Amino acid sequence: MGLFKRRGGVPTISPNEAAERLARGGLVLRDVREPSELAEMSIAAAVHIPLGDLEARRGELSRERPIAVICRAGSRSASATEALRREDLDASSVQGGIIAWQQAGLPVRQPPQR
Repeated sequence: MGLFKRRGGVPTISPNEAAERLARGGLVLRDVREPSELAEMSIAAAVHIPLGDLEARRGELSRERPIAVICRAGSRSASATEALRREDLDASSVQGGIIAWQQAGLPVRQPPQR
């Protein structure tokens, strides 16, 4: 199973592993948070598709590279990962979401201070 671990039946990947593979072009990062959450913090390389739009936009999802799905803390990305895997896509959930990503010291974009 390599870098991926299973959590409740859903494959997961750590923020550090996801960042390393993303930097090498070895996966695509999809952010399933709501637009209002992006205003608080985002990851430059992530492509935003809100969870509620995922089914309608599944044609935008890559079959060429694995997909890492991220949300705020991991619940929505786990749901999205389950849905994507039912579509036979190679998907995993980023453990702990963008909160864990930031705590790991990985780069995030934050709005300018007013």
